[in-house]
Amino acid sequence: MKILLSLLCALLFGAAVQAAGLECVVPSKPGGAMDLTCKLAQKGLAGLREAPNPPPSDMHISYLPGGIGAVAWHSLVSGRRTEPNTLVAFSGGSLLNLAQGKFGKVKPSDVRWVAALGADYGMIAVRADSPYKTLRDLVAALQANPQKVLIGMSGTIGSQDWLKMALLAKSAGIDPKALRFVALEGGGEAFTAMHANFVHVVSGDASEASLYASGNTRVLAVLSEQRLPGVLANVPTAREQGFDVVWPIIRGVWMGPHASEAEYKQWVAHFDRVLASPQFAQMRAASGLYPFGLTGDALAAYVKKAVDDYGKRAAELGLVR
Repeated sequence: MKILLSLLCALLFGAAVQAAGLECVVPSKPGGAMDLTCKLAQKGLAGLREAPNPPPSDMHISYLPGGIGAVAWHSLVSGRRTEPNTLVAFSGGSLLNLAQGKFGKVKPSDVRWVAALGADYGMIAVRADSPYKTLRDLVAALQANPQKVLIGMSGTIGSQDWLKMALLAKSAGIDPKALRFVALEGGGEAFTAMHANFVHVVSGDASEASLYASGNTRVLAVLSEQRLPGVLANVPTAREQGFDVVWPIIRGVWMGPHASEAEYKQWVAHFDRVLASPQFAQMRAASGLYPFGLTGDALAAYVKKAVDDYGKRAAELGLVR
């Protein structure tokens, strides 16, 4: 019922902004990595204003949280199918949700995949005043009494934030079912909950941690193969601390299914130019993302394979509906 009400609000909202020009929809609350994705697209496209055949006027960013992305998906696929100037942010978590049937009986080919703008990685964070100084400290606490540690995550059981902690727990000999998770709507809400001491740990993304890497946050580990450059350069990987958990994340935008082929190809061409820009590489790095760029058919093929792979992994964990 909650998702149905959210969908109705989303459709009414869509009618209100349809005439507002270019829009990027964030399928979560403000402040997380999905928000960051739309803002990065906004900056990248703004750099094309003086170029020949520029994209439409300034991009408007809107927020359609609900159903861990399902509300935004169904709003565009069902109610706003032909809008040529509406983009929606997605991540590897979106593809994982697709694989598990959390958006209903849908498939990747139901939308048009426009561009992947960069790569991200998972991370584990606590408050700066937390008793957990290292990832080993946190794992030791979970081994002693997992019920005492509240873990904030975007989404529910089976989300990528859940899987990150589940894989960490398994690598430490802990049953993931024993962990206590608090389901939240987006990374921004998760960090807000942690700073309010509503949860003790956040399982999230490195780009989100970069936004909140201030004096009140301690990042215990990044889930990358090697240490990451930038503001998290001093944060050790989980592997360095004895836990073989790596979690890469793709970030990008898609559009509705019934825009014309010419309109779709025009957006692909816009983002091809964005990704080729040295200025965009600097913007991406400043946003805490790492080089990874695909557009059009190449991205659609990547997404299809990723959803298939996630589906197999989810089936092994008994998560597919």
